[in-house]
Amino acid sequence: MTHKSAFVSIVGRPNTGKSTLINALVGEKVAITSHHPNTTRGAIRGIITEPDFQLVLVDTPGLHKPKTTLGSALNQVVSESIGDVDIIIQCIPAIEAVGDGDLYIAKQISTFKSTIKICVVTMIDMGKENELPQQLIAASELAKRAGFVWDEIVPVSAFTDTQIGLLIKLLAKHAKEGPAFYPAEMRSDQELELTISELIREAVIAELFEEVPHSIAVVI
Repeated sequence: MTHKSAFVSIVGRPNTGKSTLINALVGEKVAITSHHPNTTRGAIRGIITEPDFQLVLVDTPGLHKPKTTLGSALNQVVSESIGDVDIIIQCIPAIEAVGDGDLYIAKQISTFKSTIKICVVTMIDMGKENELPQQLIAASELAKRAGFVWDEIVPVSAFTDTQIGLLIKLLAKHAKEGPAFYPAEMRSDQELELTISELIREAVIAELFEEVPHSIAVVI
């Protein structure tokens, strides 16, 4: 049996469901989540391992036109994480119109000519069912405006687990022949201290507002 593997970068505007998606794909919490934008600071790796494939998922900060030094630093993290991956996923929420921020990201993605490009329409459980087809069309048009065509467009709900299994199958389909890079039992490459500090930061962010959460770091 041929074994396949792939590194997958998950990008999108702030608050498009990237961290929630990676947690659903992995099957456990490996990335903190929050309604506040730019909660994710670094590139977090989640790992899916099956007998015939391994997927290494890289959760990134929300990509946007930076207005602050922190914003520029977070964008740099994203750029570094998508520079050498096999598959790029762009998350677009079903409950928000496709806009300039999405186009900005799609244009960045378009520069990676040989990389598999997948659009994941997130949060379909929160939108109206009759509006989903129009959002899928808008996602398709977005890629055309950026100069490419999606290899896949997949609507999902991480909250209800809708089509999460299908997305994993599609990622495995596009993976290349290669070895497993991590032990089968590993779900994240984060050290325990970092995982604990991130969970503490998640709890703090949930209680604070405005710019305060963005300047918080937890050291253990």
